[in-house]
Amino acid sequence: MSADQPTVLVVEDELAQREVLGYNLEAEGFRVFKAASGDEAMLLVDEEYPDIIVLDWMMPNLSGIEVCRRLKSRTDTRSIPIIMLSARTEEVDKVRGLETGADDYVVKPYSVVELMARVRTQLRRVRPATVGLRLEYDDIVLDSETHKVSRDSKPLKLGPTEFRLLSTFMEKPGRVWSREQLLDRVWGRDIYVDTRTVDVHIGRLRKALTQYGGDDPVRTVRGAGYALG
Repeated sequence: MSADQPTVLVVEDELAQREVLGYNLEAEGFRVFKAASGDEAMLLVDEEYPDIIVLDWMMPNLSGIEVCRRLKSRTDTRSIPIIMLSARTEEVDKVRGLETGADDYVVKPYSVVELMARVRTQLRRVRPATVGLRLEYDDIVLDSETHKVSRDSKPLKLGPTEFRLLSTFMEKPGRVWSREQLLDRVWGRDIYVDTRTVDVHIGRLRKALTQYGGDDPVRTVRGAGYALG
């Protein structure tokens, strides 16, 4: 699995539906995690911190609407887009789902093609670098399609790891990333890398960003990790 792969958590209690969704999302280039219940979903969100959640409303015990409510009430998970799946077709149900915090609402039975398009729409919002969009922060510009970075219109030379680090920071300025989260996002789970390696590459990134002068935009948060701005 590539470290750059965006991640989706599929929460669906029906096995056949869960497998179909997982298969199609993997074919679209996503790294997929699956949960068969609301309780399992809550655990996986904390373990994996997915980029997007595809969430079925009707599940036993902990319903999808309650999972959505809990995640959107937490400061650490409220920004994760949730696409709610439901057999409820009444407008009042759709309004309830959206008011609970769902970012999109898809009625069953749905077109897989349409659902994949809706997932990609949410991906452009949370992981713009993965779809080739241009990112800007202050005087820093990152073009993920051409793999070029500049600051104050001056080109910067970054290694591939530093480029992925900067992409991660620029997608969510201000968010504090722990070393473990950066290892997962930048290096990937399939590769063992010591957390001290993160510090080394952060140092290289800082050196590249300040080579023409200017303030260091990467902030160290003691005991927590790093953030941009």
